[in-house]
Amino acid sequence: MIRLVSRRIRSLPALFAAGALAFGTVPANAQDLDPLAKLDQTSRFAVEAMIDSAYAAGLPGGALRSRALEGLQKKAPTGKIVSAVRALFGNLKTSRSTLGAVADEELLAAAAVLEAGGKPAQLVSFRERKKGRSDLQAFTVWVDLIYRGVPLDDASTAITKLWQEGADDMTFRRLWNDVQSDISSGLNPGAALSNRIRESPTRPPQKPTPEE
Repeated sequence: MIRLVSRRIRSLPALFAAGALAFGTVPANAQDLDPLAKLDQTSRFAVEAMIDSAYAAGLPGGALRSRALEGLQKKAPTGKIVSAVRALFGNLKTSRSTLGAVADEELLAAAAVLEAGGKPAQLVSFRERKKGRSDLQAFTVWVDLIYRGVPLDDASTAITKLWQEGADDMTFRRLWNDVQSDISSGLNPGAALSNRIRESPTRPPQKPTPEE
């Protein structure tokens, strides 16, 4: 998995694990056993209600808990923590309604695209896919390009183009490596992506076979 400039996707499990490890280093109390107890009662109720609703809807509720723990770790105001959890919940619901039934990792990656500034309509092209194909790598690269300074629409157009042409994970990783290298060399992010997309091998979209 390539490294994201936005570390939220990969940091969620790590944050939860860090909280768990801390339990063994301090005396046990209510807040140690339940990190969300550090929230005020109203905020905790709101966060837990969203977590329960997410699980009930078949969404990764653990990601909402991790988002709250991330805010607590950073000592963010409780109001901002609740807002951040609510925003992630909304993006997960939008991703599910747009993409259909996909793996939790893909939903989180799609939610990260929306959080980075992508539009729900830009995810529509990723709903139709060949059986067994995952959009995780495409979304991961998309988010990273945005955070590296590539204009939102340019990143969307490039990633969608490659996806529709049947690009595999290796193609997306190669694009990420090449654009990152060009940006590090001083090239404008938008120009770096444009140049590399022109160099990318293309092929006609693959139509699903009848049994798929």
